[in-house]
Amino acid sequence: MLDKVDLAKPDRRKVVPFNVAIGAVATAVPAFSIGQQELKRRILEYYPQFAQLESIYGNTGIDRRYYCESQDWYILPRSWEERTAAFQHHALELLERVTLAALSEAGLALEQIDAVVVNTITGLAIPSLDAMLMNRLGFAAGTERLPIFGFGCGGGVAGLARAARIAQTMPGGNVLFLTIDLCTLCMRINDPSAAAFVAGALFGDGAAAVVLRNTLEPGTGDASLGQVVAMGEHLWPGTEYIMGWDIKNDGFGVVLSAELPNLIQARFGEAVDGFLQRNGLTRADVAGYLLHPGGARVLDAAERVLGLLPGALEPSRETLRNYGNMSSATALFILKYALDTGRRGRHLLAAFGPGFSAYFVLLDL
Repeated sequence: MLDKVDLAKPDRRKVVPFNVAIGAVATAVPAFSIGQQELKRRILEYYPQFAQLESIYGNTGIDRRYYCESQDWYILPRSWEERTAAFQHHALELLERVTLAALSEAGLALEQIDAVVVNTITGLAIPSLDAMLMNRLGFAAGTERLPIFGFGCGGGVAGLARAARIAQTMPGGNVLFLTIDLCTLCMRINDPSAAAFVAGALFGDGAAAVVLRNTLEPGTGDASLGQVVAMGEHLWPGTEYIMGWDIKNDGFGVVLSAELPNLIQARFGEAVDGFLQRNGLTRADVAGYLLHPGGARVLDAAERVLGLLPGALEPSRETLRNYGNMSSATALFILKYALDTGRRGRHLLAAFGPGFSAYFVLLDL
């Protein structure tokens, strides 16, 4: 006879050590860029009804962003077909760049990659981007693939966590995690909503790659940039309206609630503490925080909640300033900044996405 299961008290996952190291991190942006003030001037030509809100563009903490198409492309209505063609073309170019850069840094050949995980939220491809990339480059035919869609801005961290779990099952193996979001291709110039106007103040385009190595075999973790310590997430019920996409006739329509900073202020601390407690840790065990910057207000709220000193979120603020919010790719740009500037010790990589959810990966850099 089977034991009865108390559904009110679900079994907790056992905390297990990870044998996964970071072998390389690479990032890339498209060729075109624009300063925030110039972008504000151009946007107001098409959204004059929101001129009283123009200060939003000066309060984002963003100086410059990068985008895929020429400026003329964005000022005309575009069909799903046009957006999809542009997305697949530019996504594959950027994914190829970050793949080759990351493998070169890790000292690996394409055929040494055992699994590829690709995350995105800003475009569609069937066959998926990972299959297209395998046909474009020389991966081994037996390379395992996992395409991910739907995590939104949280996808860089959530996808990294999934890739690390795969790497944990492959002793001595190598897993390539890729994330790409081309947010500007989702801009619909015929969308008169305030959400579209605000989104124009925040989002840019970028791609990132992380090579993960299973370190169970001797010597496989010797040249690592850091170790994966733990991962987890937290969903706040009843918050689907905070962010996401509406499906429109001509593309994705942005869903972006002004309540986001208040939610972070009120409830992010409990999510962080819960994640750390499940792993036998407290905030005192964390040397630094690498937080996805939904915007300057989100970082301000997180800074207050976590009781951080001024400058503690420098990797997040500098990434936001130089690149804007690139959705899922942003967190890995922040990770690369932290590595390049010599951060050491346990760092909590965190991001937010539709659901509404927070995603965590604890790293020992």
